[in-house]
Amino acid sequence: MTKFQLVATAAMGLESIVAQEVQDLGYETRVDNGKVYFEGDETAIARCNLWLRVADRVKIVVAEFPAHTFDQLFESTKAIEWEKFLPVDAAFPVSGKSVKSKLYSVPDCQAIVKKAIVERMKFHYKRLGFLDESGATYKIEVSILKDVATLTIDTSGAGLHKRGYRQVQGEAPLKETLAAALVKVSKWSPNRPFADVFCGSGTIALEAAMIGQNIAPGYNREFISEEWSWMKAKIWDDARNEADDLANYDQALEIIGSDIDHRMVSIAQENALEAGFGDMIIFKQMQAIDFTTRLTDGVIISNPPYGERIGEKEAIEKVISDFGQVMKDYPTWSVYMLSSMENFEELYGKKATKKRKLFNGFIRTDLYQYWGQKSKRED
Repeated sequence: MTKFQLVATAAMGLESIVAQEVQDLGYETRVDNGKVYFEGDETAIARCNLWLRVADRVKIVVAEFPAHTFDQLFESTKAIEWEKFLPVDAAFPVSGKSVKSKLYSVPDCQAIVKKAIVERMKFHYKRLGFLDESGATYKIEVSILKDVATLTIDTSGAGLHKRGYRQVQGEAPLKETLAAALVKVSKWSPNRPFADVFCGSGTIALEAAMIGQNIAPGYNREFISEEWSWMKAKIWDDARNEADDLANYDQALEIIGSDIDHRMVSIAQENALEAGFGDMIIFKQMQAIDFTTRLTDGVIISNPPYGERIGEKEAIEKVISDFGQVMKDYPTWSVYMLSSMENFEELYGKKATKKRKLFNGFIRTDLYQYWGQKSKRED
């Protein structure tokens, strides 16, 4: 097995959750903005792709070096032993980004890195003509920040938020990775009832169900590195067998999702069927203010509409205000609401126990956390 420097990328504000996930898999971490670094072998690549719920991607950090000039970028890239990663027929598209650096032209940086790798490969594999690039794909990225270039290879392919269960989505879907993060922050456990009263396409409820039964989020999808010759099929088979063994499919769950829009409820039901939770999660058409339950010690996690459209804001503000009144009747329930409304606490009628700044895509939001009182219920 080879040791690699790996990085799990994450949305801003979620790094600590991703770091904990990586640590739970047995790897030591170092956290930077939007990145969690760790060391691991081929098995770590497979396990992290299968298990990380909140990370965006898992990448191999190939090299890091100063890059003040194009010559420096070319020579430093060419000096890397790319043959350790790329077979002679590898397809290796190069993407890039540059921030606060002298080499600000991203297309030029991409072209130079590509040319340098081609030169190295042709020399090593003794090829005079073109490389045919007909084999497996290795997505390379050159990222230059403050004149330091980092070269990575993506092991995930499609972003890790693509679980495979979401067949249809609404107009403003919440990413699966962010939905999982909200459940993680709440510290919900499967022996407690769970509800999402603005469920949309059902993502938060589905992520809670997967966490509740300890199902690896990447279990039913494929990853780009499965095609690589040095990522043997046995590595993936073993990682998937481990995930299967650790899943608790018999864990009973009490999860409800509701939405005022009957079309979204139908979509949520379709997605639940696709995910294998068709009989386990109850979705129903209902206004949030009609929430009622005899259960105690539950958790509500929701992403209510932000009221960004004309005429919509006042309606949403009233719903949040009325829902805050409803929840006064359920003091043992904890409520977590993700909202961009700066006056959310005023509307809800209560100051949050805790707030956490998060980004829903490019929208700056806060996760308003209202912790319920402990009841005398035996867990």
